[in-house]
Amino acid sequence: MTLSGNTTIIAHLGYPTRTFKSSLICNPWFDAHGHDVCVVPMGIKPDDYPAFFRAVMRLTNLRGALVTMPHKISTMELVDEVTATAAIAGATNAVLLRDDGTTIADQFDGAGFVRGMRGKGINPEGKRALVVGSGGVGSAIAASLAGAGISAIALSDPNNAASEALGERIHSYYPNVELRIGSNDPEGYDVVINATPLGMKPTDPMSVDVDRIAPGSFVGDVVLSTDDTPFLRAASARGCTVQGGSTMLLELIPAYLEFFGYPGATAEELRASAHHLFS
Repeated sequence: MTLSGNTTIIAHLGYPTRTFKSSLICNPWFDAHGHDVCVVPMGIKPDDYPAFFRAVMRLTNLRGALVTMPHKISTMELVDEVTATAAIAGATNAVLLRDDGTTIADQFDGAGFVRGMRGKGINPEGKRALVVGSGGVGSAIAASLAGAGISAIALSDPNNAASEALGERIHSYYPNVELRIGSNDPEGYDVVINATPLGMKPTDPMSVDVDRIAPGSFVGDVVLSTDDTPFLRAASARGCTVQGGSTMLLELIPAYLEFFGYPGATAEELRASAHHLFS
């Protein structure tokens, strides 16, 4: 990739930058498809972030920004508009700079999860989902499921207040979605999601009682360190369709690209071009 005065920039804002991978996934795709666009990692500490964000958004060759920790929440106060998904999640991970100079923030963790479901032939519309974990990623997934037409969502978290607050935000945008708060019992749900860190270690307990998940259910895990978590292995053994964290990650990139005006990417293509990151 050769940068020039015609190159469009997508900033990747966060701190520290050593874990950033989006440029390694997106830039080969831009290059292969003839787009003069480049994702550029930019490390910025929290105290300096608001002023830096406003300055970056004045660049004439900027398309927008990917936003990661620790700025996902604070960015919500710096933009002109937020989508329903970002508002429910309480955080953003992408900002589009529109042609009129205004900014809109969206959240794509949940979109990546739902796109993965659809890719496996599972339509969320009309289904019942249990989301265990009401933190950032769980909130984003619940928001996207509601937007995709799920009929009922159960929210469970050790911090019950977090689940209650998330339920209130979902209800404000999607009042027809049936909500239940508190229980992590998966019986009666078509979709069961572990949106907690449990599973990062082989010795971690299960987030739900897998024996109570109905065979044929769709079971997802957001753990990124491995797709071979004990939870997914146990669900697969029960005849469930399973989805690991890497699918969510790779499916959110096409959603990002569409948001910035570059449609057509597929998770399979991105996985092939960035195979060294997922081998």
